[in-house]
Amino acid sequence: MNSSIRRSRRVALAVALGSVLALTATACGDDGSGSAGDKGGDGSGKGEITFWDNNGGVRTDIWKEIIADFEKANPDIKVKYVGVPADSVQSKYDTAIQGGGLPDVGGVGTAMLAEVAAQGALEPLDDRLAESDLKDQLNAKFLDSVKAAGGDRKTYSVPTSANNGTLWYRTDLFQQAGLEAPTTWTKFYTAADKLTNKGENAFGYTIRGGAGSIAQALDATYGQSGITEFWSGDRTTVNDPENVAALEKYTGLYKKDTPAADVNNDFTKMVAQWDSGTIGMLSHNLGSFGDHQKALAGKFKGIPAPTRDDGTRVQVSNPVDGLGLFKSSKNKTAAWKFIEFAAGHESNSKWNETAGQVPANLEAAQDSWVRSSEPTKLAAEALSGDGTEIVQLPYYLPDWNTISKADNEPNFQKVLLGKMSAKDFLDTLAEQLNAAQADWKKNHG
Repeated sequence: MNSSIRRSRRVALAVALGSVLALTATACGDDGSGSAGDKGGDGSGKGEITFWDNNGGVRTDIWKEIIADFEKANPDIKVKYVGVPADSVQSKYDTAIQGGGLPDVGGVGTAMLAEVAAQGALEPLDDRLAESDLKDQLNAKFLDSVKAAGGDRKTYSVPTSANNGTLWYRTDLFQQAGLEAPTTWTKFYTAADKLTNKGENAFGYTIRGGAGSIAQALDATYGQSGITEFWSGDRTTVNDPENVAALEKYTGLYKKDTPAADVNNDFTKMVAQWDSGTIGMLSHNLGSFGDHQKALAGKFKGIPAPTRDDGTRVQVSNPVDGLGLFKSSKNKTAAWKFIEFAAGHESNSKWNETAGQVPANLEAAQDSWVRSSEPTKLAAEALSGDGTEIVQLPYYLPDWNTISKADNEPNFQKVLLGKMSAKDFLDTLAEQLNAAQADWKKNHG
């Protein structure tokens, strides 16, 4: 039996078990607070609500500031803050869904949204949004990512921010070589070749070969091929001949225009290597800006992923962060007020300025700090622009994280090392994805 299907069935079993446990707790006299089987209620709109921050520690200070602002504006509501480390938030939600203790509001990004929503824990927010001042204030592409990730096109999370793939390049090295900015894939490959001088330990690019390599490789693949849909019917497009050709060209950079050590690069090694060396270009996201600024101030710029020669930009979806309202909340009126406040212009701008990410609130995305930070400004324009097509990755598949990490990162290293062809790699990936999609459809009607 296909390993992907086995994993999907284990997840389905866990979901079913969670529902049974929740119902059992209620039947035994538990008040049901925080369990997935409890429908909760609108409440009085006053009193205390609990908020789980899905990146506790890193963003605690800014959330506490937003909470203080909210409580000042809504003196009848108190918000209990619980910071949950990003690497354990999924398991904490799963445990609370099964045993009780869910918050009223929680941070739920698209990477985990499907699993939480599939267990019946989240309230669909479409009707609330339709009647809210937020209705026309949220980035439509962020909302689309949320709806795609949920698996049934419902809005289970109000988007608050997104990261974006960024091509960082050394302006000093480009100027010395008489090169134009790598705004197209043609210019990117030209620069990668011209900036490489192995005798002087200079390379045009650093490629991600270690942990996290698959999403970056898919971004480069779809970006070059111009294919804008991840699925064609029930079959994935990842192994389309145009994608195969694109990946062959991209992986062909390894050791020709990149350091040999790149085969083991995760983002930490890749960023450190770029900041301390003479490498022309690096693909990462907005989150590494601070590191580059410390090491290379005045010597670099960041732009969105290159366009095709006709000016069209295709990129895969980055996880969108957001706030979910849990069904078990007994004070949904107050919880929704908090979500509206946090996703509103002032709070959303404040949060994203601290995080260095792109605001989901359209008014916040026009604020001065965004305009003064060129990489963030360009990312916001790319994510909102009509010329950008977003290929929605199937975050809703229970096996997506396993397939895109543990199952295929070793295979991608084989491609770089010449031990596996790009076609075989993408065919293997496609086989696993098609099986996972078929299993998901069977379990979701």
